[in-house]
Amino acid sequence: MGSEIEQTQFGPEDFERYSRHLDEETQLLESWLRSGRMDQSGLVGGAELEAWLLDRNFFPAARNEEFLARLDHPLVVPELSRFNVELNVAPQRLSGQGLRLMENDLAAIWRRCLDVGRDLESTLIMIGILPTVRKEDLTLENISKRNRYRALNEQVLKLREGRPLQLRIAGRDLLELSQPDVMLEAATTSFQLHFQTPAREIARYYNASIVLSAPLVALAANSPFLFGKSLWDETRIPVFEQAVDTGDALHPEQSRVTFGSGYLTDGPIGYYRENIERYPILLPMHFDRGAQRLHHLRLHNGTIWRWNRLLIGFDGADNPSLRVEHRVMPAGPTIVDMAANAAVYFGAAHFLAQLRVPPEEDLPFETARENFYRAARDGLDARVRWLDGSEVGVRELLSDELFHMARQGLILLGVDRDDAHRYLDLVRARVRNGQTGAVWQREHAQLYGSDFFRMTADYLAQQRSEMPVHEWAI
Repeated sequence: MGSEIEQTQFGPEDFERYSRHLDEETQLLESWLRSGRMDQSGLVGGAELEAWLLDRNFFPAARNEEFLARLDHPLVVPELSRFNVELNVAPQRLSGQGLRLMENDLAAIWRRCLDVGRDLESTLIMIGILPTVRKEDLTLENISKRNRYRALNEQVLKLREGRPLQLRIAGRDLLELSQPDVMLEAATTSFQLHFQTPAREIARYYNASIVLSAPLVALAANSPFLFGKSLWDETRIPVFEQAVDTGDALHPEQSRVTFGSGYLTDGPIGYYRENIERYPILLPMHFDRGAQRLHHLRLHNGTIWRWNRLLIGFDGADNPSLRVEHRVMPAGPTIVDMAANAAVYFGAAHFLAQLRVPPEEDLPFETARENFYRAARDGLDARVRWLDGSEVGVRELLSDELFHMARQGLILLGVDRDDAHRYLDLVRARVRNGQTGAVWQREHAQLYGSDFFRMTADYLAQQRSEMPVHEWAI
């Protein structure tokens, strides 16, 4: 979904032609996997951060086109709404100081964005859901001026036969509303991690990412409020799932934002075949550039937002590679918090992927999925089932097992030891005092009531201090 498209209206012949392209490119991918052409070298990390543009009154500022033109940075691009942008970090080898380089690159881009925002009497904030966002902000008047976003909205509603999208979230409060378009998705911003591995090992890393999704969404939770309602610690999860829901009562499995249907058991090709069999084509664009870049296969995959997703990439020499996109974490609270979260993910995923007995053999997929939604709802207070079948609190699991796994995994990756200690010490402190971004926001609301403008102003001030969230005062 990152590339612009030329068409917005499609006929039956477009869908038929696209289907043929999908079959051709899937067969080509299968041949590459059999022959070993897919990249088999190295372990590489990357990241993307979605952020909000704010005006001087802490409302969303719908001006990303002007902002991006002024910024003129190839790694900062538009998002669905005119008040969101996406910052991308160049991929880095994870060994040595790779994690620190990723953090430094993101910080440098962020500082440049803040400078440009200041020139436009705006600013940027990284937070899963902006406390001051209003329902009237989430309309098609604020959709970004890109064909792909308009086409996405039109095709989702077409699959729903024009029925409005329904949002229902039962948290500490209950939120129910009807939405005529896909703009609720714009209420959610994330910090997405990319883990490129040798193609022959990708299933192990994909499955490890599924296993880790519950504790990591709890560790990073930063989205407790929407439209004044106190909901899940990571409300972003149910909002996004319902914002582009193309399923119905007869076909709930066609929801395009999902935890998935199972572990990867028959290699990447099974994943991409499931995409074709389960999900209707959404954007049947025609790319007249041959099959070698798998344009149609990649675009179709880009319209299916599993919380862990397989992506195909190409380097400058057109060599194809596979990577896991780990999508469970929200944006914020600070760059150092996100860098520490990334260290836990990369380290623990690598550790689990190297185990002699794959962890997915001990944790049924249905249990991993249930764990995920418990953790998104209750954050660090959640209880989940772990590999030995016991029920355990997420804080205990992180402290007693996962941080040890992450440390060992970072050592195996060859990450600089001082960097590993720094990042893991940060997340240990966060878990020890129990203050995630979601917890900080809830405690702020308890102290000051429903003053979401003050909450946003105070959050922004703390974010600018660059102190990790466990050190934030209220």
